[in-house]
Amino acid sequence: MTQDMPRIFDRETLIARRARRKREALFLHDLARDEVEGRLQFVKRSFTNPAIVAPFTEIWEDFLPNTKITSDADLLDLEKGAHDLVVHAMGLHWANDPVGQLIQCRRALRKDGLLLLVTLGGQTLHELRTSLAEAETFVSGGLSPRVAPMGEIRDLGALLQRAGFALPVADLVPMTAHYRDLRHLMQDLREMGEANAMANRVRRPTPRAVFERAEQIYRQNFETDTGRLAATFELVCLTGWTPSESQPQPLRPGSAKMRLAEVLRVPETKLPE
Repeated sequence: MTQDMPRIFDRETLIARRARRKREALFLHDLARDEVEGRLQFVKRSFTNPAIVAPFTEIWEDFLPNTKITSDADLLDLEKGAHDLVVHAMGLHWANDPVGQLIQCRRALRKDGLLLLVTLGGQTLHELRTSLAEAETFVSGGLSPRVAPMGEIRDLGALLQRAGFALPVADLVPMTAHYRDLRHLMQDLREMGEANAMANRVRRPTPRAVFERAEQIYRQNFETDTGRLAATFELVCLTGWTPSESQPQPLRPGSAKMRLAEVLRVPETKLPE
């Protein structure tokens, strides 16, 4: 991360909160591993030197032989050109420099190496974000950062191209969890290690009235038929390859030998002037 880059997240606080995680609360990380394994089944290649960039090593035990597991620190502990596969799992949404993370992954990959990345997407916890914002504005007359900003799928896909990856693909895996009340949801986030670690978060205690009002708003808008609170979690899965001469290349414009109308066997008509 460069010196003049905005510091969105407090890394020390994030590390401390991750240290208090509980294994049974890491269902999103388990889902991320399932998605990675499922996608690798469709890749007709054996990987001999994989690397995992992830906050919690216990999720990735026994992943593939010879796997190196490292944390999602600002500076990744990966050697240049040492890997044919890098999995970056559930850490990019906490990165102060997400493009820098991707560039470091590309640097660690050999030619025609695969990056497979899973992170939380922009619709994650939109119910909580909306309810807290409206409640705090009503009670305190102001607004403070409480739910971390997360990238939309189009923006995250564009990051792959900015980082120099070829053949980028992005897709979504949405899921909804149900909670008894707001306290239950926020407790689960703490046990996931996903509680607020934004650098400019409010450091003083939040008035109880804010949470009481937020629960009312949450129930008015997002309560299920069974009286529980619905919470959206959105996993964005990205894949990209380091450029190689062996990969499919786009044809030069004007090099086609047959008109599209001939291929489709339909009459060709000119557009109106």
